Amino acid sequence: MSVRFLRVAAAVEAGSLVVLLANVFTVHAEPVTSLCGPLHGTAYLVAIALTWVAPGAASSGARWMALVPGLGAMFALRRLRGAAVCAPG
Repeated sequence: MSVRFLRVAAAVEAGSLVVLLANVFTVHAEPVTSLCGPLHGTAYLVAIALTWVAPGAASSGARWMALVPGLGAMFALRRLRGAAVCAPG
């Protein structure tokens, strides 16, 4: 079940990063930064926590991939998916 929540956290993390970068390189509106900055940080921390409790995360290296800022949760999801496909049984 934590992998489902990890997908949501990864999407929020990546989406908020896109919004923050678009804001920085265009209008640099302070309300957008004030809203999306904490949202991105929270999604990042939630993604790390969910990756560390996910089954198979330790053996696949997904825990360390989740620590990459910005897209780490997407990388971790890919590692977890690969570990589930390659797992015996």
